[in-house]
Amino acid sequence: MFTFLKIVLVFDSILLTTAVLLQAGQGGGLASLGGGGGTDVFMGGRQAVTLLTRLTWYCASVFLLITLTLAIMSSQTSAPQSVLQGNLPAPPPIQSMPLPLQTTPQPATPQPASPTNNP
Repeated sequence: MFTFLKIVLVFDSILLTTAVLLQAGQGGGLASLGGGGGTDVFMGGRQAVTLLTRLTWYCASVFLLITLTLAIMSSQTSAPQSVLQGNLPAPPPIQSMPLPLQTTPQPATPQPASPTNNP
């Protein structure tokens, strides 16, 4: 279900992007503010509702609904959220070896010579 909703969301976002880009502007935008042309209609006049406008609202509604549904579904999964919460195997035990620390220097004692068999 989750994968199906993600696929529908991708197709809806492509359709929404296409519908928004195909719509005509509202008469010049910010470029018309500098001169005297069109300053009385600051945000553009009221336009007739076209098929592209309805398609945009429909696709935006579907996009928001699917996004909200996916967010709720992903927050309720029982999968671990981080590596630290997962079931990791315990690390092997550390073998403790005492460090050869000397607090006072020991004088070197000569070793007795071992008898060797010389012919």
